[in-house]
Amino acid sequence: MRMSHLYAPTLRETPAEAEVVSHQLMLRAGMMRKAAGGVYTYLPLAWRVLKKIEQIVREEMDAKGGQELLMPIVQPAEMWLETGRWHVYGDEMFRLKDRHDRNFCLGPTHEEMITTLVRTDVRSYRQLPLLLYQIQNKYRDEIRPRFGLMRGREFIMKDLYSFDRDEAGLSESYNKMYDAYSRVFSRCGLTFRAVEADAGAIGGSGTHEFMVIADSGEAAIVYCTSCDYAANVEKAELKALPAVPETPQELAAVDTPAMKSIADLTAFLGVTADKTIKAIAYRTEKETVLALVRGDHEVNEIKLKNSLNCLALDLAGDKELAAIGSVAGFIGPVGLKNVTVVADASVMNLSNAVCGANQMDKHYIHVNPGRDFTPAIVTDLRLITESDPCPHCDAAIKTARGIEVGQVFKLHTKYSTSLKATYLDENGKEQPMVMGCYGIGVSRTMAAAIEQHNDEHGIIWPVAIAPYHAVVVPISTKDQAQVALAEQIYATLQAAQVETVLDDRNERPGVKFKDADLIGYPLKITVGPKAVNEDTIEVKIRRTGEVLYYRLEGFATKIKELLATL
Repeated sequence: MRMSHLYAPTLRETPAEAEVVSHQLMLRAGMMRKAAGGVYTYLPLAWRVLKKIEQIVREEMDAKGGQELLMPIVQPAEMWLETGRWHVYGDEMFRLKDRHDRNFCLGPTHEEMITTLVRTDVRSYRQLPLLLYQIQNKYRDEIRPRFGLMRGREFIMKDLYSFDRDEAGLSESYNKMYDAYSRVFSRCGLTFRAVEADAGAIGGSGTHEFMVIADSGEAAIVYCTSCDYAANVEKAELKALPAVPETPQELAAVDTPAMKSIADLTAFLGVTADKTIKAIAYRTEKETVLALVRGDHEVNEIKLKNSLNCLALDLAGDKELAAIGSVAGFIGPVGLKNVTVVADASVMNLSNAVCGANQMDKHYIHVNPGRDFTPAIVTDLRLITESDPCPHCDAAIKTARGIEVGQVFKLHTKYSTSLKATYLDENGKEQPMVMGCYGIGVSRTMAAAIEQHNDEHGIIWPVAIAPYHAVVVPISTKDQAQVALAEQIYATLQAAQVETVLDDRNERPGVKFKDADLIGYPLKITVGPKAVNEDTIEVKIRRTGEVLYYRLEGFATKIKELLATL
């Protein structure tokens, strides 16, 4: 490709709308342009990257027995109503009606569609297992699309669905996909971790997220410094922390004027945060709930939602607080009415603790769980921190930021039961198919690669997914000898199947070099006087900045060998 023909309108300034590095660099490098909030046009450079990621995904899915198909983006409401998710999925679902007033949606995911398809044609155990996948656009109406491709409303995804006879078959399919995903992200040149995760709106149990490690990641993960345990902080399971037992003292209310925060309260009363009970009121679609954790901990809302098996979870307002007999800033579990209390297990080990007294400017001291209040649910309810031990081996843990690029789920019979996707076993008995689903965010993987591989000059593409392998830059387009040699090098590399761009623009060398670094070609080949006079070309490795010099004779072979090492 000649740079004079390449549609890659680079920018010198960073657009104000771009918040994270991948968004900034993809706009500046002429890789995409915004069509609407969370909706982007991919320009040729980005499209080449996406196609390479897709090809890696296809090869790994096919190697595990996957079969590619393509399902409709527009899905009828009926199948979503069968599973009960039409109303559950919420405002993120793009909904529309046709001219006959029938309800449809733009597919945010395809569990209903694939299960409805398979139940039509699969009748016997002999037809299982099946691994069916597609690579297609998905649509989710994010309330605040941001960070470019990280949280968009239209994105490219690979979704594979497994259909097995039993749980043993599901485990085998799950392990195949876990291995395939590890290979996909390794081949894409990414540093990643597979972490235990929450299933969210997809449902089922047993799931791992594949996280690309990057400071800009939206998700926090924890990992053990000793064993192989790793988890999303929302999923990390924690043991109850012990507390020093004390002789229970008499419950008493004390004045705490304007002491609404844990920090203010502990300073005022002269106690430590781990001796206080933090109470946060929520409303669900069914009831008002009070969540309790120690004052030095934070409520894990995912765990709370799962413990209640609720669909919606929002902070309670003054109206809800008044209805349970409390007031903002001074909430506590003692003496409340019409509320479900959910306590973290560590709270139940406290003696003579402090909590809100449900009156303005008052707290209780000498609060003893079990005597003064009894929760409806006692569970693991808090967010993990680096001060916690590993849940598996008690060693120290570390935290990191990650970008989710893939997730694998064990769905079991969640969808096959509701959609009546069954098969006949060896004895002629009808059984529900056992399912799994497995997604890779293709467009998000591209953005994650940039977040992980960049510097102050621009993108640093891993070779496997780079839009082109090399750029040839003649220093002077007025020097006919340089131009002719650059053309020769370009043609030779093309013939050797090295994907190459020739920067034949009539621009200053500095402009060409800046664009080369911004776009992130793995290799930059400079053609100047040294190349013309000494038959020696300069090759700069984008990742390391190392400069190598090759004689023109046989240089294409050396370039290919060099690319294989990067």
